[in-house]
Amino acid sequence: MITYLVTGCAGFIGTTFVHYMLAKYTDIRIINLDALTYAGNLENLKDIESDERHVFVHGNICDKELTASLIAKYDPDFIINFAAESHVDRSIAGPEIFVTTNVLGTVNLLQRAKDAWYDAGQKTWKKGKKFIQVSTDEVYGALGATGYFTETTPLDPHSPYSSSKASADLFVKAFHDTYKMPVNITRCSNNYGMWQFPEKLIPLMINNARNHKKLPVYGDGMQIRDWLYVEDHCKAIDMVAQGGIDGEVYNIGGHNERPNIFIVKTIIAQLAERLKDPQINESLIEHVEDRLGHDRRYGIDPAKIKSDLGWYPETTFETGIVKTIDWYLANQEWMDRVTSGEYQKYYETMYADRERLGDK
Repeated sequence: MITYLVTGCAGFIGTTFVHYMLAKYTDIRIINLDALTYAGNLENLKDIESDERHVFVHGNICDKELTASLIAKYDPDFIINFAAESHVDRSIAGPEIFVTTNVLGTVNLLQRAKDAWYDAGQKTWKKGKKFIQVSTDEVYGALGATGYFTETTPLDPHSPYSSSKASADLFVKAFHDTYKMPVNITRCSNNYGMWQFPEKLIPLMINNARNHKKLPVYGDGMQIRDWLYVEDHCKAIDMVAQGGIDGEVYNIGGHNERPNIFIVKTIIAQLAERLKDPQINESLIEHVEDRLGHDRRYGIDPAKIKSDLGWYPETTFETGIVKTIDWYLANQEWMDRVTSGEYQKYYETMYADRERLGDK
């Protein structure tokens, strides 16, 4: 039985990864470590709570004693680090927690893995072990109108969030270069799909439009992102774990570049048609003051992971957005629960009080 210690699996991508892996493999065990911060939701895992292959542990990746004890007890073959503070707006409002979780937490995991896997006297590593850092294309900064990020693009992060992820990546690289630790780093484009916390663009717009609330769009809405369906991302991480070349970075992109305003208008059209609701229309769009340091365009060239591992994005945006909207419409109770309480306070801070373009 192959054992995975996977962090952050009550969040969006981690939740999908656990479901993907348990559906694909019978002979695995997943130890799921999650701090259950605002974006972590045990309800995401309710359907697998009785699955003996899945063990949930409530805890923080910064906890040295806990992480060391989990590695000692379960002897994982892979440590896959999804756990991260990931919302750019939150990082602008309060960068310290991003340093704590994304940088210090990653370093703690690396050090605890090294303590368990490395024989300092022999300078050898236990066979079959690997640490995988799940990162983001935002560490590369911004692109112009043409060109793509490759694995050799220099790191040039612009937000506190992306800076914290770049720092974590460099520590992973340092553990490989210094100690020869078996690692891979994956850098993905914008994920979307089920279970995504509704501070991110697509679930936010679905929820607001369905409730006839304004749809806040930063600036002119022409910021371009490469959209990757989350299950395609999870397939790629699995393939990197199984076959990634030691020490290599793999970019994971969807080849689905779309401007933000296109995404918003697509959601409006889809919901208006399905719900037969004339109040869901483009008059709900409200252009607001742009985010500080907002990168204009991201685009990933996934040629390396295609050539090395045979991965390719299977889901077009046109297919993925329909599947995503279907899921949120079918799970409105889930949405209602995660958008209550503290999230509403945060939403008011981030969007309701932001200067509207045209009011200047």
